[in-house]
Amino acid sequence: MPSSSVIEDKQVWEKWVNDRDVDACDTLIRMYMPLVNYHVQRISVGLPRNVNKEDLQSHGMIGLYDALEKFDMSRDLKFDTYASFRIRGAIIDGLRREDWLPRSLREKAKKVEATMEKLEQTHGRYVTEEEVAKELGMTVEDVTQVLSESFMAHKLSIDEESNDSERDESFQTMIEDTAAQSPEESIMTEATKQELLHVIKQLNEKEQLVVSLFYYEELTLTEIGQVLGLSTSRISQIHSKALFRMQQVLMKNRS
Repeated sequence: MPSSSVIEDKQVWEKWVNDRDVDACDTLIRMYMPLVNYHVQRISVGLPRNVNKEDLQSHGMIGLYDALEKFDMSRDLKFDTYASFRIRGAIIDGLRREDWLPRSLREKAKKVEATMEKLEQTHGRYVTEEEVAKELGMTVEDVTQVLSESFMAHKLSIDEESNDSERDESFQTMIEDTAAQSPEESIMTEATKQELLHVIKQLNEKEQLVVSLFYYEELTLTEIGQVLGLSTSRISQIHSKALFRMQQVLMKNRS
C-alpha cells in the first residue's frame, strides 16, 4: 500500500500537470531544490572564486522550472533524471553567456599555457607543475589553480562569430552534422582518450582515486574528502595537480 507521502506527491503532480496550479508548482520547486543545489555545487567546484553561486542558483532554478513545464509524465523517465539535464544545461548556458573569467586570470592562463608549450618543446616531454612554476616565478599552487579555474574557458560557444569565414557567420551556422565525426576526428578523439588513460595511469594512487570519484562517481570534493578522511582543501589540491597533467594532453590535441 502506497505511503501517505507518495500519495500526496502524486496529488501535487496531478494538480500541476492538469491545472497548472501555482501552489502545486511552488511545492514541487521546494521538493526538487536539493537537485539544483547539488548541480550548483558540482559545477562551481572548478570555477573562479569571483563566480557568484547565487547566479548559478538562479540559472539552475530556470532549468528546474523549464523541466517542470516540459516534463511528460506518460514517459518512462524519472523526473529527477530529466530535471538534472535541464538544470545542468541551464547553469552551463548561463555561464557561457557571461564573461565570468577575469581578464587578469585569462592573461595568467595564457602565460602558463605558453610556458608549458615552450618547456615541452625544450625537453621533448610533458613537464611538471614545479618546472612551470619555477620558470614563471610562481608557486606550484598558483599554477595548478590558474589552470583549474580557466579549464572551462576553453568551451566554445556556437553563437560566437567565426574567424574562418568572410561572411558574418557564427559557428552554429557552419555546423554540418553535430552527430558525426570525420575519420580524422575519430582517430584524434581515440588517440586523446588513450593518451589521457596513459597519463591517468601515471598519477599516484590518491590522485587516481580522486579523479575516479570526481569524474566517474560524480562526488563533490567535500564528499571525496569525507571518503578519504582528508580536508576539502587537500582534495582540491590533489584534484588540481591531476588536472594539470591531463590538461597538457588536452592542450596538445586542441592545438
